[in-house]
Amino acid sequence: MNFIAQATATSTAAPAAFFAKWADMATWPEWNNDTEWVKLDGPFVQGATGTLKPKGGPKVGFVVEKLTDTEFIDVSKLIGARLVFAHTVSVEDRTTVSVQVSIDGPLRWFWTKIMGADLAKSAQPDLNALVAAAEAVRA
Repeated sequence: MNFIAQATATSTAAPAAFFAKWADMATWPEWNNDTEWVKLDGPFVQGATGTLKPKGGPKVGFVVEKLTDTEFIDVSKLIGARLVFAHTVSVEDRTTVSVQVSIDGPLRWFWTKIMGADLAKSAQPDLNALVAAAEAVRA
């Protein structure tokens, strides 16, 4: 598995606000600058599938691989690889939200070369924008 990026932020928003933003995939382009559009095929549950269109790239199928009250993992299916976004939330004094991006599969080297630098560059700004969006909702 190739590690691409990790980003972490703290927030005054409750964890539920982040899950609400993740579940409302049609609004992802509002806080994820690299995404043109996202369509979920049904409810936001573990095992759900959908399609997303990155800006400047082809449509990609994805699956919600894991969904708990503290973790959301989505996996995009690439030719010869899987692009994994692992999101977590925890609460102490404030909510801490993080995302880790990695890629695995026999062609991970190819996809890392094609999009790894852009994903690494956008991880923290996209997470910061997600925090701002979650705090605006106050779920």
